[in-house]
Amino acid sequence: MSNTPESTSAARGSAERPSQQRPLRVAVVGSGPAGVYAADLLTKSAPVASGELALSIDLFDRYPAPYGLIRYGVAPDHPRIKGIVTALHKVLDRGDIRFFGNVDYGTDLSLADLQRHYDAVIFATGAVKDADLNIPGVELEGSFGAADFVSWYDGHPDVPREWPLEAREIAVIGNGNVALDVARVLSKHADELLVTEIPDNVYRILKESPVTDVHVFGRRGPAQVKFTPLELRELSHSHDVDLVLYPEDFEFDEASDREIQTNNQVKTMVGTLTNWIAEQPEDPAELTASRRLHLHFLQSPVEIVDSPETPGKVAGIRFERQELDGTGNVRGTGELVDYPVQAVYRAIGYFGSALPDVEFDHRRGVIPNDGGRVLDADGAHVPGLYATGWIKRGPVGLIGHTKGDALETINHLLAAREELPAAAVPDEEAVTDLLAERGVEYTTWEGWLALDAHEKALGAAAEPAQTHRGPVARERVKVVAREEMVAVSNGAAVTGAPTN
Repeated sequence: MSNTPESTSAARGSAERPSQQRPLRVAVVGSGPAGVYAADLLTKSAPVASGELALSIDLFDRYPAPYGLIRYGVAPDHPRIKGIVTALHKVLDRGDIRFFGNVDYGTDLSLADLQRHYDAVIFATGAVKDADLNIPGVELEGSFGAADFVSWYDGHPDVPREWPLEAREIAVIGNGNVALDVARVLSKHADELLVTEIPDNVYRILKESPVTDVHVFGRRGPAQVKFTPLELRELSHSHDVDLVLYPEDFEFDEASDREIQTNNQVKTMVGTLTNWIAEQPEDPAELTASRRLHLHFLQSPVEIVDSPETPGKVAGIRFERQELDGTGNVRGTGELVDYPVQAVYRAIGYFGSALPDVEFDHRRGVIPNDGGRVLDADGAHVPGLYATGWIKRGPVGLIGHTKGDALETINHLLAAREELPAAAVPDEEAVTDLLAERGVEYTTWEGWLALDAHEKALGAAAEPAQTHRGPVARERVKVVAREEMVAVSNGAAVTGAPTN
């Protein structure tokens, strides 16, 4: 082994911390699916299962509640997807992984703090910002990032409680699952959402929305969409909302035909779309619902149009008509089409955020890494630092893909376990003492169970939701305010309605 600072540190770590003497201490930053899967896979790894390696894992999250994307990034009317919470709950409820909520990495705990108390650190912070859309007019009032809207309707504790739902006609740019979530929430009648965990402030504002038409625009054709059959089918379940499609958008090239023939998911989605367009009335006057959700394809955004009457506000959106080029990609036709809308939601993808003291790829929005091993500015592995999930590979793939991603990272960590830099203060209680000294009001797993029960009790006490199917009991009422979440989690008595 060469006598470099890195190799010297690794050798010292190996000498000071044989696995037989004390548990391997691992910190995971982020308690969404990526973080929980990584922690779970660590506990089930062969060395741990065989008793060869003792393990101690602490899971940190900046929010008082766990689950990350599942709580703050999935539409409230997605009960099947939110069912993933059941699996995550089972992992954290076993008691072999400690949860510390309301702890902000970079503020409450620094990288130096984590390296002092842990042998390895796994970053699983995800991607929560909107990707940029570089077209004129994106800065106008009424132009919104979908990620911000999702955070609002999911009751994120760090976003404003209000949202300006004033538009009658709305454009949603994007053809992924988030675009469909946003379009569905915007077009759905608020009373239909009361059966979910929707926060009260969100319900009240959606209830007053004057929206009549929501338009979803995709750049490519129906065979190239990025959403899933489940997301697509849910569009047809909204009460008093007509789906509108356009025959001129249903263009298929050779690559599209091959995908339809060989990919069952594409075949299912194209079949669903073509059935809908065949069933819709030819005369728009025969549409009877009070709201309409339009699906457009082969449209590339060119400009968000400023209002001549009220400069600085969205008055429309301009697209260039596209055509398939035979490979499944598109090229512009030069034909421009304008749509009058008063709001635009950009749902073209998420983007990761830089973390203090960790190298960051600002072009891709990820922590530079080699299979989950964090790299420094020179491309060398940083001993003891790892990444998993969207902050590792970018915001692509479904939640289920995160398991395989975490496994790769965990395998690298375990392969290097005898060379990890040893924690200077490995005592489990040292971290809790440090947080207490700094006045951090952290929450625990037991605190989450208390908050979970509190939200369900609020739902049980609320008036039943009056849906088109009749009265339906409310599942829960989500608490939004951070201080109230912390108070309930830590045992303070909270009376009255949540401060949403």
